[in-house]
Amino acid sequence: MNIPARLRAEVIRRADGRCEYCQLSQAGQEAAFHVDHIHPLAHGGLTGLSNLALACVSCSLRKGARTTAKDPQSGKQAPVFHPREWKWQDHFRWVGERVEGISPTGRATMELLRMNRELALAIRTEEMRLGRHPAE
Repeated sequence: MNIPARLRAEVIRRADGRCEYCQLSQAGQEAAFHVDHIHPLAHGGLTGLSNLALACVSCSLRKGARTTAKDPQSGKQAPVFHPREWKWQDHFRWVGERVEGISPTGRATMELLRMNRELALAIRTEEMRLGRHPAE
């Protein structure tokens, strides 16, 4: 889906240039981040600002058209994190460079998107060194 340039720019501005799922900064990344349909087009989602999120390539491709994922703690399906409706801090927290899911949605999303894969941890370690890691 081709997102109009003006709409794409607004999504990037609102996200402050960060993936709205894993919080990676676009700064220093070679691949341009995707504008993701939170509620996928395949499931009736619309191309409007309230249904769009900035997503790094890894999060975007792993999420795909999924709206639920398995919570590794309970084994039950949970909704994938919705950056327009929920606060990141209600579902995730930082433990150094690692993301920790603190709700069924957070755990399911973290596992689905493989937020703590080896490469992501290495990138976050470097981001911390450069002062771009979002952890407080």
